[in-house]
Amino acid sequence: MLTAPGKSNGKTGTKILLDAISKDKVHLARFVLDALDGEIVDSKTEGAQTPLISSVLLPDAQARCKFAELLLHRGASVNCRDGNGRTALSSPPLFLSSGVLALSVVLAEQEGENLSGLSNNPDKAIFAVRENGTTCLMVEFAVKFLVPYDVLALNGIDLITEQASFTLPRSAEIEGKCGSTESEIHITWKNNAYILRIYFSKEFRDKGIEVWKISKVQFVYDTSETSHFINAYNPGKHTASTHRLSALVTPAGRSYVCTAQQTLTLISSDHQKGITVSMYDIQIQPFDIASDFMFSEPYKCITDQRERLEETLPLILGLILGLIIVIILTIYHFHLKLTAAQPQLPRDRSMYKNM
Repeated sequence: MLTAPGKSNGKTGTKILLDAISKDKVHLARFVLDALDGEIVDSKTEGAQTPLISSVLLPDAQARCKFAELLLHRGASVNCRDGNGRTALSSPPLFLSSGVLALSVVLAEQEGENLSGLSNNPDKAIFAVRENGTTCLMVEFAVKFLVPYDVLALNGIDLITEQASFTLPRSAEIEGKCGSTESEIHITWKNNAYILRIYFSKEFRDKGIEVWKISKVQFVYDTSETSHFINAYNPGKHTASTHRLSALVTPAGRSYVCTAQQTLTLISSDHQKGITVSMYDIQIQPFDIASDFMFSEPYKCITDQRERLEETLPLILGLILGLIIVIILTIYHFHLKLTAAQPQLPRDRSMYKNM
């Protein structure tokens, strides 16, 4: 398992990453970048080549595009130079027709827009990421954070744990990246004291069904920010992340909708504390948005479907019971009519003699 950053870890991670690129192992490359939080994305080899330059020099066109897109999404710089003064953009293979995809990722103009003013809900934020003037990712939700932190006890020796509770402000700033199989959105506020990063990915499941999901959530927070962290002990920045996340799984081409609360637990670098991130009133779509600023067909979460069934079940049962009563009364009414129409036979046996 790759551990926290350091010079030796960085060199080892770079070597593993370059080996994964040369052997077309994209899953291993993604794992290394995740494990080291992207620190090695611009690290250089002995020949001063960055992973991005190495990727665009691969002989296979598909591999070039695949690894270039992965590295660019992780923030790789196209301006880093190798020992000969060349950058990734000046490497000849990138300008071949087979490298158009990688080049388009570099040149795509992506910008974030805060549309929270369109919501009547004071707790709900609406964010969009646009690429070349077209919406490629939209998020609409309310988010609440519960963050434990240490404070010094009154005796000045012991530490006690307090809880900071706060919500995602509608005035937050955003940026994001869109790709064909990976997208992400970064939400920041309080001068980067808080950063919420959400990563999305596409994959194929059983029977060839394509879905998208949240593959990772990362939250950076600064306990020296005193509006939420009061008298924090040893204040500073910490990073909390999920582990092997597969959340909000949704069929490709549709948006995820859920009114009910969805809770994620992140493990913090601050002594492995558990950070709770709760999302509700959600509508999210990170891929395949057909119309600008418009979500595609909704896919409702299981919780909402159950709640709707619980709301409608008493009504359905009432209608069925009412129908049964009507049927019984109708049968009884016809029974009375049939009984009244039949001739009545005398009950006194002596009367049969006169018949």
